[in-house]
Amino acid sequence: MSDENSIFVGSKPVMNYVLACITLFHNGKDEVVIKARGRSISRAVDVAEIVRNRFMSDVYPKEIRIGTETINTESGNPINVSTIEIVLAKK
Repeated sequence: MSDENSIFVGSKPVMNYVLACITLFHNGKDEVVIKARGRSISRAVDVAEIVRNRFMSDVYPKEIRIGTETINTESGNPINVSTIEIVLAKK
């Protein structure tokens, strides 16, 4: 999956990411990947649900991948951060 159809969810308002998803679908993408880490995971799920339920009823969650990444902190101690990728596809 290339980054050109990926949306990385961070701390911006949810509707910014919803608009980005809808824009990618309207530009001809058949699949959009919503990616998030840590505390942004709930925002990524909100984005997927808003796109599906409010704006594009012909989109469904094709795949959901969860995982853990190890990140080194400034103090040198590694910490684990949860990740999620939600693949939305057109029917």
